[in-house]
Amino acid sequence: MTKIKYGFVKIVDLTFDEAVQKVIEELKKEGFGVLTEIDVKNTLETKLDVHFGFYKILGAWNPALAHRALQAEETIGLLLPCNVIVYLNDEGKTVLGVVDPVASMAAVDNPELSRVAGWMREKLQLIFNQIT
Repeated sequence: MTKIKYGFVKIVDLTFDEAVQKVIEELKKEGFGVLTEIDVKNTLETKLDVHFGFYKILGAWNPALAHRALQAEETIGLLLPCNVIVYLNDEGKTVLGVVDPVASMAAVDNPELSRVAGWMREKLQLIFNQIT
């Protein structure tokens, strides 16, 4: 696992499609649903006629935590849902990445929101750690 300023990434021993399915399954176990699924490869090829590798962005949403975040800061919807990425790197290995809600919400000076972001981070890290 590698910590970057705004999230966590790691190479997993799964195919691209297996990793996408495993992410969705693990998100469900922690009360998240996938509200959006962006197929970057297909979109770039269709809209721009640009070749791009396998890459999906999943918009993960936990209704209970989102509700608490919105109660704490009604404009926080600008930073929701929490993105999870799955892609194939240049070596053909499957990479999993998850946003760090604490980092993405750090610009907002709101102690209650910081607590909610911490809970989101814990759940997303648990999910992230379950996928190998």
